[in-house]
Amino acid sequence: MADVRLVWTGDRIQFVGTTGYGEPVLVGGDVEGPGAKPSDLLPLSLAACTAYDVVEILRKQRQDLLGLEVVATSVQDPDPPWTFRSIHLRFQLTGAVDASKAAKAVDIAEARYCSVAATIRSVVRLTHEVTIVPNE
Repeated sequence: MADVRLVWTGDRIQFVGTTGYGEPVLVGGDVEGPGAKPSDLLPLSLAACTAYDVVEILRKQRQDLLGLEVVATSVQDPDPPWTFRSIHLRFQLTGAVDASKAAKAVDIAEARYCSVAATIRSVVRLTHEVTIVPNE
């Protein structure tokens, strides 16, 4: 188990987080300041957690994955505490990847391996779609 840390910079609503690997992450609650909006980190974590496993699964299946982009679209309540109601992930894979293997990799990653999905699935509606852009 690794600790993560968050320290206020003393400037506006700006923080520096440190990951379990010791890498910095800028977090900010100020549109004009650097860093990720705190509530963007949840859908981003879901996208990253799932994408990590998708890449690993497709590599083991010897798929020619050349690129992967995930766009997360989330819906939150309009009033505090702005609870997340749904997160939809759009996976765009580039390369000579079999469509059925890609779809299954995303299903498995989200349902079985992603700790973020496992944690929020009971309270946030999770959906996804997969598109493949062939290698040109």
